[in-house]
Order: sequence, then structure tokens, then C-alpha cells
Amino acid sequence: MNKIKSLEGGMTMSRFARNHHMEIKVKLNNLRTAPRKVRQVIDLVRGKRVSEAQAILLFTTNKSARPVLKLLNSAVASAKNDLHLEESNLFISKITVDEGQKLKRWHPMSRGRAYPIIKRSSHIALVLSEMNPTIKEIKNKTEKKAEQPKINKKIDKADKKDKPKGTPTKKIVKKQNRKL
Repeated sequence: MNKIKSLEGGMTMSRFARNHHMEIKVKLNNLRTAPRKVRQVIDLVRGKRVSEAQAILLFTTNKSARPVLKLLNSAVASAKNDLHLEESNLFISKITVDEGQKLKRWHPMSRGRAYPIIKRSSHIALVLSEMNPTIKEIKNKTEKKAEQPKINKKIDKADKKDKPKGTPTKKIVKKQNRKL
């Protein structure tokens, strides 16, 4: 998994391939909204195509819809520019919200008491995947597999040249030790 870059607001992006499907993984850390409120928005777009999810988030009135939309747009832009994938071929394969840091504050009450205020934050992880793998990816992987055995054969030939013909191999040495 390659870490591409760190964006403002704690967003980080990474990409990795699994079974000929390219996935784009994007994170938003320390969003100052409670995870419970963000999950309401996240549940609306989980498993949807990118265009559907953007439309839903655009018209959702919840406060946390805007940062989720910015995160989704950032992931789509990285898929287009870095990996040359089509937006129409992408969908949200995984999206999760985890609890971040809690800011603990106190609210003064009558008779010298203090009531705690816990300000929660969220970490959002978004993974975009391709619905149909692109042909370019499959060709590149088959070319890489074909190149690897050639490199190994060259190394094996070099090892054989270094050894004299009359030296015993490890297997023969082990058998001779057993007999003694």
C-alpha cells in the first residue's frame, strides 16, 4: 500500500490493488463532529455509485454531509488523475467512522459544582473500488508476472557458474553425515 500524500484537515490517501480491482483509500482524521452524527450521513451513501453518493450528500442538510462530500470528491479526483480511472466505474465499497480524540471541558453549575462536557471527534475512512476492472490493469499484471521468472533464471545461471562442477550439494552432505 503506497501512501500518496497528506491533505489539509488530516486527510491522507493511499491506493492498493487486490484481485485486479484497484481501490482508493482515503481518510479524514479529527473531524470535530460526533461519530454518531456522522454515521447517520455515512449510512446513506454506503455501497452506492459515486455519482449517486455525490447527489445524496449535496442535498443532505446534516452538518457532517459537507466534509464527507469533500472527502469523496478528493478520492474521485485522485482516482482520475493518479490512476486514470473513470468516475462512472467507481463505487463506495467501504466507509467507516471511528471515534477520535475527546476534548474534555467543564461547565460551571450552581453551588460550586462543575458538569463535564465531552466534545467528540471522528475519523472517517473511505474506500472506492472499481465495478469492472480496467483492461490496462490486467495487461500490466500479466506482463509483470511474465518478467519475474526470467529474472530468477538469470540469477540461477549465475549461481551455477560460481560453483565448481565437482562440489557436493547440501543434500549429499547431509546423507554422508548420517552414514558416519
